[in-house]
Amino acid sequence: MMKQCGSDFLIKAVQDFESSSDHQSETDVITQTKTQVKQPKLYAVIMHNDNYTTMDFVVYVLVEIFEHNIDKAYQLMMQIHESGQAVVALLPYDLAEMKVDEVTALAEQESYPLLTTIEPA
Repeated sequence: MMKQCGSDFLIKAVQDFESSSDHQSETDVITQTKTQVKQPKLYAVIMHNDNYTTMDFVVYVLVEIFEHNIDKAYQLMMQIHESGQAVVALLPYDLAEMKVDEVTALAEQESYPLLTTIEPA
């Protein structure tokens, strides 16, 4: 009878061990979750042509504020001049708004009426 009592204890101990949360058997399934970061919605920053802002100033703004290289800045400036406007950047709203504010402040400082707007892309 003692043996049976001891084996019952052993069986119970094994069952408890196997059901404990700290133990993983070979048949346990491990679940991994991938987190996907949702990309922010992009907005078009549009620069508009006017009859007063110099082409050199527009190129300067495109290089300094929007970080275009000189060739791309010149190409965009010509598109603005010939078409009346051009998309100069696609950015999340907060960043687009910050860039527009920078352009506006710099243009006002130089007494240019350069207009830059934001639209959903």
